[in-house]
Amino acid sequence: MLTLLGFGMVITFMTLIMLKRVSPLVALIAIPILFAVLAGVGSDELGIMMLDGIRTLAPTGVMLMFAILYFGIMIDAGLFDPVVSRILRSVGNDPAKVVVGTAVLAAFVSLDGDGSTTYMITVASILPLYRRLGMNALNLTCVTILASGVMNLTPWGGPLARAATALSVDPSEVFVPMIPVMVIGVAGVVALAWLLGVRERQRLGQVVLGTPPLAADSDPAVAQSSIEDTALLPANGESEAASRLKRPRLRWFNALLTVALIVGLIVNLLPLPVLFMVAFAIAIVANYPQLPEQRARIAAHAGNVIAVVALIFAAGVFTGILSGTGMVKSMSDSLLTVVPESWAPSLAVITALASMPFTFFISNDAFYYGVLPIATEVARTAGISPLEMARASLIGQPIHLLSPLVASTYLLVGLAGVDFGDHQKFTLAWAAGICLLMLVAALALGLFPLAAG
Repeated sequence: MLTLLGFGMVITFMTLIMLKRVSPLVALIAIPILFAVLAGVGSDELGIMMLDGIRTLAPTGVMLMFAILYFGIMIDAGLFDPVVSRILRSVGNDPAKVVVGTAVLAAFVSLDGDGSTTYMITVASILPLYRRLGMNALNLTCVTILASGVMNLTPWGGPLARAATALSVDPSEVFVPMIPVMVIGVAGVVALAWLLGVRERQRLGQVVLGTPPLAADSDPAVAQSSIEDTALLPANGESEAASRLKRPRLRWFNALLTVALIVGLIVNLLPLPVLFMVAFAIAIVANYPQLPEQRARIAAHAGNVIAVVALIFAAGVFTGILSGTGMVKSMSDSLLTVVPESWAPSLAVITALASMPFTFFISNDAFYYGVLPIATEVARTAGISPLEMARASLIGQPIHLLSPLVASTYLLVGLAGVDFGDHQKFTLAWAAGICLLMLVAALALGLFPLAAG
């Protein structure tokens, strides 16, 4: 009975999410409660299960809240502006360098964990160069989304937070060993960018620096000025309001604070939520010392905070009921009778490979909260830990961002002026290559086993 109810709950959740009948937030709360009632769980016991799940995920929710606020402050203060300017100056008019610069810029901006921000800053900064040189904007969207897909594996990014939440593991223990894999993934994206850029160079011919191809009626001085002005403008055009938030005198301080934060994360100086709370408090007081300014900055990022943190606590209800009722154990026991015994030791690799199509065709919520916990319970029998399964589940994220279910991807193609289908066709094979590169790197580093035992 518990097995049927458990699978029924997961299937109902995934179906309603994919059909967009209800939001993930509502589905994570309402559906498990409904199935717990069908399982005969009393109100007192149900409340205990829900609170247990919420308590388990509270540190992750706190970490995400202050991580979003911290990186929002850093972007507002202009921490990344010098990187953007230097990249734009260094690429010149060489198509190969322009595509590589796109990848590097997207990787840096993706540190905040928000795909929409990455796309707005990257496209607004570098699309004028593509247009001026007559380059194919599909190169821009391809390397931008792949860089974002790799860098989105930070603890404050959505996928890792979901994996850690679903399996009740420490996000930092999932993330820190994944850093070399992310570095290799970014290196792969940069190498791909060079390959695509060389193709563009061969197609167009390298333009001599200082003589960009312009329309017959264009003024070179005006065109160059337009590119420089566009580079650092936010996509919404509110340049004057944004410029008032910049803190150029504090860039070194903000950079050192961010480096100290990342080092503290790697060496596990303090728990991750505490690190971000302390870093945020220092950052907002140093950059915006006046109380009205602090309130305005917090309010500006409150929408992102509420959307993410509310989802995490709602997931606590889902996972608390799934485990508290015994459904997840019953489901895994049932799967053991179906999954060939020889597959169990390789479930980590199977999960990594399956994450590519699964997260393309279904949402991250459905995969991480519906599929991953069950696969992890089965993997336990072969000696594969939840931490290893969490790491394996992240491998498919560069492909996930190509899914039509990802809203931010529509923003990227819209800003770049390319067709969504053309973007998918152009990028899919390269995304699969980056995923496989990360898989090989993870196996070589022993982050999860090729075959347990």
